[in-house]
Amino acid sequence: MTQTPFTVGLIQDGVEADAATTVRRTVERVREAAARGAQIVLLKELFNAPYFCKVTDAERFDLAEPIPGPTVEEMQRLAKELAVVIVVPIFEKRGPGIYHNSAAVVDADGALLGVYRKMHIPDDPLYHEKYYFTPGEIYQHDEAKAPSGFRVFKTRYATIGILICWDQWYPEAARITALMGAQILLFPTAIGWHPKEKEEWGKAQADAWRTAQRAHAIANGLYVAATNRVGHEPEPGTDGIEFFGHSFVCDPFGRMIAEAGTAAETLVTQCDPKQIEYTRRNWPFLRDRRIDAYGPILNRYLG
Repeated sequence: MTQTPFTVGLIQDGVEADAATTVRRTVERVREAAARGAQIVLLKELFNAPYFCKVTDAERFDLAEPIPGPTVEEMQRLAKELAVVIVVPIFEKRGPGIYHNSAAVVDADGALLGVYRKMHIPDDPLYHEKYYFTPGEIYQHDEAKAPSGFRVFKTRYATIGILICWDQWYPEAARITALMGAQILLFPTAIGWHPKEKEEWGKAQADAWRTAQRAHAIANGLYVAATNRVGHEPEPGTDGIEFFGHSFVCDPFGRMIAEAGTAAETLVTQCDPKQIEYTRRNWPFLRDRRIDAYGPILNRYLG
């Protein structure tokens, strides 16, 4: 595992009128991030499409594409040209009737390292994801270890773990990915306010979102970065969703080292793996885990 500092770039933006324009604008923003020194670039959840899960509509499955496919292949060419790692979250058509909320990981030489498929799928008002997405399945990632649907990717610059949006509320997901060797957890996200709820709940919701992820950084002694989308996306018959941004990077102590506001913005910041070792030596939470006592967590409820 490399101990060389690495630089992450978070592209916080909205979507354009069509997918081709969105991809073109994203390419421009990746170039901007790379010019500012970014080595690992994280795009938002479902980056090239509006957040289409606000309603259930079978025609919206047409937004999906395979991995590899046109969008990922374009990002592969860009990654090779710029020598950057790009995390590309898209709506994946894996096979007839099988669709995932996925993130393709492209290394700095343009190679497709693999795909993480969102494990936790929500179903809430205006977030009808269970209609569209099959959860990532458990697979045998190493014959010498237990099977898992979680993954890490050893890129040119760092070992990264990917978790997508709703995954960010689950300490189990962060802990497993950390134990697999991730130096940073990357969370592509599409979270926002229902306009009628914003005044009463908006600040508390955004604070809870940040706090949960900062806690993952502290409990696991690693970096966390989250990229969220921005802008109000309407939907006929509803008030739509206002995506609130606030993308950020925090260090292994949970300290914010970069944070965006609610407008389109590109964050670029450096992460030092030596901070991971320092934190885990002084807060040895992983050392003191009682792995012999955690069997009950595999139950749905213990009441």
